[in-house]
Amino acid sequence: MLVNNFHKVQELEKKALVTDEFSDISCNDMHIIEAIGLGNDSKMGEVAKRLNITVGALTTSMNALVHKGYVARCRSDHDRRVVNVYLLDKGKAAYRHHALFHERMVDNIMAALDPEQLEILAGTLETLMNYFESFDNDEIL
Repeated sequence: MLVNNFHKVQELEKKALVTDEFSDISCNDMHIIEAIGLGNDSKMGEVAKRLNITVGALTTSMNALVHKGYVARCRSDHDRRVVNVYLLDKGKAAYRHHALFHERMVDNIMAALDPEQLEILAGTLETLMNYFESFDNDEIL
C-alpha cells in the first residue's frame, strides 16, 4: 500500500503540476524550484543537499531552469566558489502552484478523516518518517 500510494501521489502530482502555464518544466524541475524556496539566499550546495543529489547533477537541471527564466544564479561576492540561486517571477509562480497542490491534497485527505483517524495517521506518518530518516542512502539498496 505504501508503494502504491507513493506512485499514486506521483501520478497526481504530474497531472496537477504540469499545466499549460508550466508545460516547459517537469516534476523534477518543480522539486528543484521547491528546494530553492522563496528566500533570496539559497546556495547550489544547499539545494543539492535538500534534494539528495550532487551539485553536478543539479547544475544540469539548473542550466535549463535558468534558460527558461524560472531561476537566476550568481556567484557570491565574498566567496567566488559559492553560487547563490533564487527564483525569478516565473519560478515564484511555479513554487506557489506546487505549494497549492500539496495544500489541497493535504486538506482533502484531512477533510475525509475524523479527529481520531487524523491522530493515528499523524503518528503513523511520523513513525514512517523516522524509519526512513534512520537509513543512510547506501543502506537501503
